[in-house]
Amino acid sequence: MDLWPLIDLETPWCVYVVATLRIADHIAAGNQQIEKLAAAAGADRDSLSRVLRHLVSKGLFEEPAPGAFALNETARPLLEEPVRLGLDLEGIGGRMAHAWGTLLSAVRTGRPAYHEVFGRGFWEDLDAHPEVAASFDALMGPGHGVPDSEVLLDPADWNSVRTVVDVGGGTGSLLAEILRARPAVRGILVDLPRTVARSGEVFQAAGVADRAIAVPQSFFDPLPGGGDLYLLKNLLGDWPDSEAKAILRRCAEAAHPAGRVVVLGGVTLAEAASPELLMLVLVGGKNRTLAEFRDLAREAGLEVSKVGRQPSGRVVVECLEMKR
Repeated sequence: MDLWPLIDLETPWCVYVVATLRIADHIAAGNQQIEKLAAAAGADRDSLSRVLRHLVSKGLFEEPAPGAFALNETARPLLEEPVRLGLDLEGIGGRMAHAWGTLLSAVRTGRPAYHEVFGRGFWEDLDAHPEVAASFDALMGPGHGVPDSEVLLDPADWNSVRTVVDVGGGTGSLLAEILRARPAVRGILVDLPRTVARSGEVFQAAGVADRAIAVPQSFFDPLPGGGDLYLLKNLLGDWPDSEAKAILRRCAEAAHPAGRVVVLGGVTLAEAASPELLMLVLVGGKNRTLAEFRDLAREAGLEVSKVGRQPSGRVVVECLEMKR
């Protein structure tokens, strides 16, 4: 294998730039000539032309005539909102891209070094920049499509569920789908104030606003008690072991004595977890094997009761309070 294609930074940065400038959208709107395209994007004609010609050489976009650019099948995903969010250098995409410069420090120390670039840790940086936080919430929620509401492995178990507590549930997109599918269930969304502030429109659009409440708080603080199901989707993988264990312990405390804790994402059934290096550089998080998760759950007072997959293929791990 040739080493040089593996270290090419030129092409990825060109992709980020054209995504940020919404070049695919401008072309789709009829601005194919480089003069019109540069004007629509607010870019320098010559510089943009050079970037686009590089991408054409790599198979992204076409140049059917000199100075005229067109979309091809490879470029069409740039019109999709999740792709825009993930590649926009002026939003969360820029934070994720620039964070790779801290990988050396993260490997040396075992801790995220995001603050070396942005002056704050990842979560603190989102608090300080609401517009970036909004793009992050959009990418994590509606930006990923309609969530899979089948979060329990045995559908019959829903008969004993009256209240679902979605811990770290962002703007509530998953909770809204759960409540829409089950009219007898009520929901509690727990996340930071800046995030749950945007949940009202999500619940309203789903027609479940009368059965959902938002609790603006950290999930490291005591959680609302008395729920039948405490849900953790794509949350534990955002944190190192010590913090992940603390979150699980809060869930165990709140679920006592008969509630269950369900973990979606962040646990793999494979013998080795995927590297997830982006989570390493952003927040120090990681995926865990089932064996690693079992150990973490036991330390938090929980035992794994069921393991399986959602219809969508996502791994589901159900936990109950450990017997004493």
